[in-house]
Amino acid sequence: MLVAVSGGADSMALATATAFEAPKLGLRVGAVTVDHGLQDGSAERAEQVAVRLRELGLDPVEAVAVRVGREGGPENAAREARYAALDSAAERHRALAVLLGHTRDDQAETVLLGLARGSGARSLAGMPAQKGRYRRPLLELDRAATRQACTAQSIPVWDDPHNTDPAYTRSRVRHEVLPVLEKHLGGGVVEALARTARLFRDDADALDQWAALAERDLRAPDGALDVGKLSELPPAVRRRVLRRAALRAGSPAGDLFARHLETVDSLVTGWRGQGPLHLPGGVEAVRRCGTLVFRRQGD
Repeated sequence: MLVAVSGGADSMALATATAFEAPKLGLRVGAVTVDHGLQDGSAERAEQVAVRLRELGLDPVEAVAVRVGREGGPENAAREARYAALDSAAERHRALAVLLGHTRDDQAETVLLGLARGSGARSLAGMPAQKGRYRRPLLELDRAATRQACTAQSIPVWDDPHNTDPAYTRSRVRHEVLPVLEKHLGGGVVEALARTARLFRDDADALDQWAALAERDLRAPDGALDVGKLSELPPAVRRRVLRRAALRAGSPAGDLFARHLETVDSLVTGWRGQGPLHLPGGVEAVRRCGTLVFRRQGD
């Protein structure tokens, strides 16, 4: 297994706990720390984190430098670059799993961000405890618990200044929005938001399964969707089918929001001869001859 480590309290606590527990299960554990190159001295800091991880007995340990683009904003671009590096490391070392240090606080922030963006139930479901090779063992723990663990064991941690920079949306949610909610609604907001994510995930999983079966039934060999059959589906299922089709055509998942799908849905439920609708990623949706077609613009 590999542990993704930024050097902060969450990931250092996870790395330390994994280094202690994994040998009992006969598992070999390594770690990857990603240098996004967004701050002065980031390369040296990544190497310092790598040294600490080796001192814990983790092997192999890599400090990987990435180039962060601009697509989707700085936070999304950094995330994409980070996960690409983690995927590459997992393939290189044939890792069974990659452990991430996200906590219940991260989950609450994710739910609030999804709510603000109006991205639907899947967004409100937050981060899954398991998806593909990725695992989040600390999702039921508060951030304070990981910091207490590091303090108790004298584990050095690095506090990323980006986590307190109001220029970043998640930072504002963490340091401005959540404290206000806790103050005016009483304690337990973080726990309630995390619980909401679990409930929404169960519902979203069920609807996604329904949508996958429905799409298989109404999609023609050329990928076109039968409008008549689409119109018979419940709106929540129909929009999921439309989203799957848009993603298949090349629309980026991180840029495809509920408002886009509602507009496409109007081609099914409010048809008045509208022209093609333009979606993120250069994808367009067009209704023709009783079918809905998703294609790259210019194709």
